[in-house]
Amino acid sequence: MTEIAARPLMRLVRDRRSRIYLGGQIVSIFGDTALFLSAAVWVRELTGSDGAAASTFLFLAVPALASPFVGVLVDRVRRRPLLMVVNALTGAAVLLLLLVRDSGDVWLVYAVMTLYGAASTIIASAQSALLPAIVPEDLLGDANGLLQTFQQGARVLSPIVGVGLFTAFGGGVVAVVDAVSFALAVVALLLVRVDEPAPSARDRGVSARADIGAGFARIRLDPALRVVVVACAWVWVALGLAESVIFAVVSRGLGLEPSFLAATSSLQGAGALVGGVLSARLIRRRGELRVAGGASAMLAAGFLVWMLPDVTAVLIGSFVLGAALPPLVVGCTTLIQRRSPDRLRGRVYSAFDMALTVPQTAAIAVGASLVAHVPYRALIVVMCVVLAGAAAALLRAGPRVDAGPLGPEPTG
Repeated sequence: MTEIAARPLMRLVRDRRSRIYLGGQIVSIFGDTALFLSAAVWVRELTGSDGAAASTFLFLAVPALASPFVGVLVDRVRRRPLLMVVNALTGAAVLLLLLVRDSGDVWLVYAVMTLYGAASTIIASAQSALLPAIVPEDLLGDANGLLQTFQQGARVLSPIVGVGLFTAFGGGVVAVVDAVSFALAVVALLLVRVDEPAPSARDRGVSARADIGAGFARIRLDPALRVVVVACAWVWVALGLAESVIFAVVSRGLGLEPSFLAATSSLQGAGALVGGVLSARLIRRRGELRVAGGASAMLAAGFLVWMLPDVTAVLIGSFVLGAALPPLVVGCTTLIQRRSPDRLRGRVYSAFDMALTVPQTAAIAVGASLVAHVPYRALIVVMCVVLAGAAAALLRAGPRVDAGPLGPEPTG
């Protein structure tokens, strides 16, 4: 890392509030990702069913559909106490997995994963809304980049650790480790003093529907947020299709077994670490939207390389894809935090999250159906066209957003 890139990170590390808060979140990220895969492996071992194991992720994802209501909650209460309560309750809920003994207890794993998914939705929205109150505005990109770097690194390492612990000691130990990570996140929040503005009450003249939809209204009224959400929704459609396409790339394109996916995932993880480290520096030099646009173009390039029937090319493409994702996520997240008023920040982030999750989930389902009947290279071409359009929209909007004012605020 260059000296220039290291200076803002050193400012983050030297700032006590930023250091403690981010440290707690990083520990929690590691615990979360360790449990996700371990829970699915646990269900597979208990039932012998791949479908039952895959359903673990479904129960984890379903609560995200309540994002608009979560956004209202985050904007109506103080975020630090909310995070403390949700982290503590989730840590306690995870310990219920200690009661799992045989296939008759799989329902308990599903129940805990559903609670876990609901908690993750609340925590993600509250964290994004609280971060600007802890980290100076000029370091928001660095903080988001640091979190993305550790999140991507955890996705590479923690499943290995989690499955290793599960294999050696059982799922109960993984649950305890995750519960400890939630406890440490609570301790970090206790140690951080935050000057949060008082949460606003709902305007009696505003309907409940308008109050819940205020995040979407804010996005619609702000040209920058509108471009980000629409473009990213299409990017996530391409990423959803990629979930199915990669299997065809490996089996049909390379003639290899699915186990080769471990190699592509590792290269993506390595690329993500590089992208996470560089994200904040790129944003300071080019602005959020131009970085997000460039990252979308990189995604298209990475997918194009997947079309080549060559192992090295596919691995290089996977590395490029991994490197592109953190700048895209950090650029968009930082812009949303910077351009959202505090009283709406939870609802805006939740609206953004839902606008990405729903199309991606639909694309995963469509991709799983199409990949069996459509040449996978044709699907990659469609993905690249979609990504090129998103990149063009983001790059074109970048200069206007840098010079333009914030959009008007909706009521709610």
